[in-house]
Amino acid sequence: MAQDRRPSDQESGQDSGRMAPLARLPLFFALEGRRAVLAGGSAAAAWKAELLLASGAALDLYAVETVEEIAALAESPPGGRLTIHRRAWAPEDLAGAAIAIGAIEDDAEGARFAAAARACGVPVNVVDKPAFCDFAFGAIVNRSPLVVGISTDGAAPVFGQAIRSKIEAIIPQGFKAWAEAARQWRPAVAVLGLSYHGRRRFWERFTARALEAPNELPADGLRASLIAQAGLEQRGPETGSVALVGAGPGDPELLTLKAVRMLQAADVVLYDDLVAPLVLDVARREAKKMLVGKTGYRPSCKQDDINALMVGLAKQGKRVVRLKGGDPLIFGRAGEEIAAARAAGIPVEIVPGISSAQGAASRLGVSLTHRDHARRLQFITAHARDGKLPRDLDWGALADPAATTVVYMPQRTWAELAAKAMAAGLAAEVPALAVFAATRPEEHRVAATVGTLAEALARAVEEGASGPCLILFGRAIGEAAEYMEVQPNRASSFS
Repeated sequence: MAQDRRPSDQESGQDSGRMAPLARLPLFFALEGRRAVLAGGSAAAAWKAELLLASGAALDLYAVETVEEIAALAESPPGGRLTIHRRAWAPEDLAGAAIAIGAIEDDAEGARFAAAARACGVPVNVVDKPAFCDFAFGAIVNRSPLVVGISTDGAAPVFGQAIRSKIEAIIPQGFKAWAEAARQWRPAVAVLGLSYHGRRRFWERFTARALEAPNELPADGLRASLIAQAGLEQRGPETGSVALVGAGPGDPELLTLKAVRMLQAADVVLYDDLVAPLVLDVARREAKKMLVGKTGYRPSCKQDDINALMVGLAKQGKRVVRLKGGDPLIFGRAGEEIAAARAAGIPVEIVPGISSAQGAASRLGVSLTHRDHARRLQFITAHARDGKLPRDLDWGALADPAATTVVYMPQRTWAELAAKAMAAGLAAEVPALAVFAATRPEEHRVAATVGTLAEALARAVEEGASGPCLILFGRAIGEAAEYMEVQPNRASSFS
């Protein structure tokens, strides 16, 4: 039987709260009404002039000759003010500038421009000459005041533009109005004197509404409603909440949008061993991430200790995410945690996830309910409280030739389970698959039959197969086995 360990004994082995190295520090420079200097009159200079003017800069442009686009900007700037000086730049022109850009072809002149700017303490960029630049321009998605900048540190501008196009496609145009509303509403929220958690809750509700109706204009009635709700909460005791969130089988791209939103709003994330590290990276960087280690056959935290920790943190006003592999409502002990939160008067929300069975089936390319082979799908656990095979399994149902069966936590007890199912009438030649670490880069598959899988499974473990394991068996699984023989996964083995 697995030994116990306490939730506080171990936290994430990753420095998940520490920022990874950055090629560039992303900053958003306030230029409204500030002086900027631009040297050059080319098309490249025109594009930089448009960016600076859109940011509200008072732009001094130095060039003997300019392209037509610059003259058009002078007549009708998108913002700010443009003054064109029909001469070459001089070092004294840089004094007092907030920012300096040189659209300069000649390397020697570019170096001189950069040196003059730095001598005046002015951040400088020389277009397409990284060696002379203190900062770089990236690709931009503009929903101002919501602005997204993308940088590849000059390594692959075309790649950066492709990423910009992807982001452009998924950010609704209506977010511009919501971001502007947030800017206008902020003073009214500030005077409420809300606590840190109260402010977060206000803006989370605002954000949830924006995500639900991105192309609707935010109404004054919504502002009044959110402010009233925040005021009521302020007069009551500070309370937190619990969310049971499905982490999916491992691939972070299989997280639901709501799961991502919950993770990015969390103060504390309590996670199991079965949660993939890449999923944890999605959580808010400042959130405390604690391993509460529910896993089979190894030292595990007592469920009562997890419940107590979860409730205790929520009573401190924390937003607690209880992160579980797969779907929290499928063999995730969610019932006990929901009951503990409700008994303590803590609001609890459940966010379903892609189950491990669904993830494995998707990677195998198999329908678990293929109408030629299965009329029923059943999930069972092969691991009881004492670590042994459950004594109350329905062997007749497991022997049903028209069912697809998914077995959770099967490694230690599969041989016994298969023997009893065959004794109840399950044919030994029924296709069976074991899948380790489904949807993860290290995914490993073992294809066999009900009668031969135990031996193949033991061999795979000896050869290094590891990670959460599922076993799927039934006639429908034969479709996957046939496909794997034609196009096998490089981590698969067969018998």
